[in-house]
Amino acid sequence: MRGGRCHATLASRFMGASIEFVPIRARLGRLVHVKLVNIKLQVRRAYTMVARAEAAAATAERILDAAVEVFWELPTDKISLDEVGRRAGVTVQTVIRRFGGRDGLITAAVERETEKVRRRRNEAVPGDTAGAVRILIEDYEVTGDPVMKMLAEEGRTSGLRAIIEGGREVHRAWCARVFAPALARLRGLERVRRLAQFVAVCDVYTWKLLRRDAGLSRRQTELAMVELLNPLLEGS
Repeated sequence: MRGGRCHATLASRFMGASIEFVPIRARLGRLVHVKLVNIKLQVRRAYTMVARAEAAAATAERILDAAVEVFWELPTDKISLDEVGRRAGVTVQTVIRRFGGRDGLITAAVERETEKVRRRRNEAVPGDTAGAVRILIEDYEVTGDPVMKMLAEEGRTSGLRAIIEGGREVHRAWCARVFAPALARLRGLERVRRLAQFVAVCDVYTWKLLRRDAGLSRRQTELAMVELLNPLLEGS
């Protein structure tokens, strides 16, 4: 009797309730479906984030390209964010949001261009004088005239000094690496003097004197610079 009462009690509890017994296979199917939906959402979010990051990076590059154009064309104190934004096809607020203002933009542009120069020049092999000069002149053919314009402003624009000093340091380091075999046998002041000579012969001013002032062709400029370097390399 007790068992019958128990069953009756349980039955009375569930009377009127709709109980759905879902097969295990169906429940597993639903679980898999939910997980697949979540994975798709995560992939979609990741793709969206990557696309946004790529778009932001492309915008930053356009702004830097425009800044470099303006930097080479106009006196530094005449560079305006309005002009940079116009050339890049963005608003001034976008430029400020990305680079924090005029000084930040110029710094970022100079850092990027300096790295480009460093990568190009680092293709030179130490000890290969002709090859190094060819790479150097190739770089000056692109950057020589704008750099001379910037150097002419050095005394008038204080903000350029740090940029120009950074460029000089990059050039000095390049000379020290390329002419390392010739410098290796020297010590003390003799080494300091010889490195200074290499720096001077390979300087953009030398390129200007040969290429622009003397009117030599690119090839003749290369040969002239190699001939200036050869006496310094004797015995190395």
